[in-house]
Amino acid sequence: MTRSGSTPRRSVLAAAIGVAGAAAVTTTAAAAAGAARPAPSAARGSGAPGAAGAPAGSETKTEAGRVAEYHGWSGHADWLAGAAKGVRADAGARPGIVISRPLGSVDYTDPHTGTKAAWEYATWTSPVRTLSVPATEAIVSWNAHTPAGTWIQIELKGSYTDGSATPWYVMGRWASDDGASSIRRTSVDGQSDDKSSVWTDTFSIDDPASGLRLAKYQVRLTLHRKPGTTLTPTVWRVGAMGSDVPDRFEVPASTPSLPKARELAVPRYSQEIHKGQYPEYDNGGEAWCSPTSSQMIIEYWGRKPSAKDLAWVNPDYADPQVCHAARATFDYQYEGCGNWPFNAAYAATYREMQGVVTRLGSLTDAEKLIGAGIPLITSQSFLKTELDGAGYGTSGHLMTVIGFTADGDIIANDPASPSNEAVRHVYKRRQWENIWLRTKRYDANGKVVSGTGGVCYLYFPAKLSADQKAALASVGVR
Repeated sequence: MTRSGSTPRRSVLAAAIGVAGAAAVTTTAAAAAGAARPAPSAARGSGAPGAAGAPAGSETKTEAGRVAEYHGWSGHADWLAGAAKGVRADAGARPGIVISRPLGSVDYTDPHTGTKAAWEYATWTSPVRTLSVPATEAIVSWNAHTPAGTWIQIELKGSYTDGSATPWYVMGRWASDDGASSIRRTSVDGQSDDKSSVWTDTFSIDDPASGLRLAKYQVRLTLHRKPGTTLTPTVWRVGAMGSDVPDRFEVPASTPSLPKARELAVPRYSQEIHKGQYPEYDNGGEAWCSPTSSQMIIEYWGRKPSAKDLAWVNPDYADPQVCHAARATFDYQYEGCGNWPFNAAYAATYREMQGVVTRLGSLTDAEKLIGAGIPLITSQSFLKTELDGAGYGTSGHLMTVIGFTADGDIIANDPASPSNEAVRHVYKRRQWENIWLRTKRYDANGKVVSGTGGVCYLYFPAKLSADQKAALASVGVR
């Protein structure tokens, strides 16, 4: 969950944020940088997906009629359909794009280290995607391999329903490594055109009540490497979720759909046992709900960090892989581990893993995934009185949904638990459904604040069973 005193990102969407300076890449791919940072949205308490090569896009309708659409590019034909400048499509077992011949070099001053360095670069731009329902929000997620000495920049540009266009917005600068030869992975603040803004990882229409929406979009990838080397990032998947999120305090109740209880054998990790460890990464374990949840599902799929990956962790600490996950998802601008796409990108650093950020429409969608053996990570906020058995309230928290009881209640691995043994919880279906899917709620002071509207992370391997492919396709991920 988020740090003490922090404000959830969705609550900040309506706030006026002052602009300040920050460094940016000096290239046509550069974007404006610099503004006050929305605080991390993943800490407890104080107020605060398809087979490689398959077509990759669909939509999900909620019971309230809202449509969320995820579309991805991941197959060889997808990469060939984009505009490649200095990159080539690799048609291997896992199709992706790599640098073939750099367009030139650019200087980048890392705002978090002060280091200025030259980088060779090449770009890939997606075809224009027309949203089936114009959106108030969009979130881009990606899967890439970025060896030391490489990194990628991910951008989004769109057209509004009034015919005007957005600028190229930077949705992330990503490197899995944070060593001396790499940049510090970061979101970029201060991006706005007076119609829309980017808040950490989310594109948002500034005034949804005006009726303005995002009608179309493109994604641009800029691959960087140290000059004079043959290094290259490899991008396997990039996609965006667009949604028109309604204002609602209550969501329609769903009926349990699984024929019997189903619980997946997902490892259990507590974020709380890491409290005080590595405070440079979002004040330590108290705020590590997102990476802790990510690590649970990564290990469910049989992947783990190597001994080399964990060598930096104090050997006296239990579950060092959770510390590693926190470091590997930390956003140096956001100053937190709860950047949604950064968590999905981290999951995809493991062998043949994929990660997507999307929105689901109901617990029926979640049941389809669980029925196929696919756990999910959900984002929610609630008062202590709104979720029986949790024992706390939060303005932003991530949990892992691992199953359903015979009565349709939720079985969750809740990282905000005092020990690994205490992580498994059963929560009431109706309570859970509402705190996860609503977009408006009242905080402890009676103030109207935002909810996440069904945001979730989906992690899954490149090779899937037919049932798993069908379950993902049913929620719009191919």
